[in-house]
Amino acid sequence: MTDFLQLFISGLATGSIYAVAALGFTLLWQASGTINFAQGEFVMLPAFMMLIGMSYGLPLWLSFLLTVVLAVFFLGWVFKRGLVDPLYKFGMMPIVVATIGLAIALRNGVRAGYSAQAFPFPSLFPDQIFNVMGVTVTAQDLGTFLLATAIVLATQAFLSKTITGRAMQAVAQNTESAMVLGINVPRMVFYTFAINAVLAVVAALLVTPTYLAKFDMGEGLGNKAFFAAIIGGFNNSRGALLGGLLVGVCENLAAAYLSPAYKDAVALVVFMVVILFKPQGLLGKKEERKV
Repeated sequence: MTDFLQLFISGLATGSIYAVAALGFTLLWQASGTINFAQGEFVMLPAFMMLIGMSYGLPLWLSFLLTVVLAVFFLGWVFKRGLVDPLYKFGMMPIVVATIGLAIALRNGVRAGYSAQAFPFPSLFPDQIFNVMGVTVTAQDLGTFLLATAIVLATQAFLSKTITGRAMQAVAQNTESAMVLGINVPRMVFYTFAINAVLAVVAALLVTPTYLAKFDMGEGLGNKAFFAAIIGGFNNSRGALLGGLLVGVCENLAAAYLSPAYKDAVALVVFMVVILFKPQGLLGKKEERKV
């Protein structure tokens, strides 16, 4: 039972990181109808940005803030204006293909321009272990889970409780009506891309100490985050948290009780089971279309 609880808690920490990345998927889809298959690379790139900043003597917190600014510009504004906006009028498929190509370009660009090696990354949390009723919990796992969960819930509160958040949701629900009401639609959509960029930097800060900074670290993370978003409900930001936690816990348990070889396949299996019985996701809402 003790081993199960330790695996469960560790899975919650991993799953909460998936949830932060998955939240980016749901936000972009809700606000602009965009699916970004370079989301994992959007997490990988800030990890190397922070490493470069620290290599010049910057402390972690300052390197993080500088990376947030750069990410909002490059992964938010440039990504939206340079790739999404020109292709949006042609439908979803060109954007999907373009973001897959962008993911490949970013991976190979970092490998060729920086290094193909894996680099250690400092942890935000102390190297401390807690023992609670026989269950060993690391400060890294506990801190990661609490911080990531707080960020997801804070983002949800921002969307539902603030004027800007409600305006962003109005744009997502009906763009034409939002424009009639005087909402600046382009600005609200940009805010979504900017928030996604910030979430990517936070995910990099949390995941890189465990998985190391490597050019291909975003590939698996992006896939699992995408599955987590669909499992929880692609049109529900709270579903990203549920989907991420579910994937993290299940893959930890599968690696321990079945085989480590099955760990990376768990997200796909859970995705297939959920999509068969509840296509809209666990917390998603049905969206009917007239044909």
